[in-house]
Amino acid sequence: MTRLSLLATPLLLILSACATSISAAAPPMSDPMPPAVQTCNAELAKPGAMGRRATAEVIEQARIDAGARTARVLKPGQMVTMEYLEGRLNIDVDDDNVIVNLRCG
Repeated sequence: MTRLSLLATPLLLILSACATSISAAAPPMSDPMPPAVQTCNAELAKPGAMGRRATAEVIEQARIDAGARTARVLKPGQMVTMEYLEGRLNIDVDDDNVIVNLRCG
């Protein structure tokens, strides 16, 4: 064996041992998203909101009644994003701004 190979072999063994101990010492990753908890129930808000004008006060009371974090009013033909947000109350209104449906998402 040459002098270089005599030095390289122990050096490679030491480096591979360090790499193994570093990866073994890393803590396991936790789930970045907490489990989803149902926070919106549109059925609870329907009795107090259906058929009423979508004023700021009615919208806020419907949000509270549904247990939602946020609320948005959706007008006929309005373009909306399609992402589903568990804690959002969607309030559908007609052309006269009267609430015709409530749903979560």
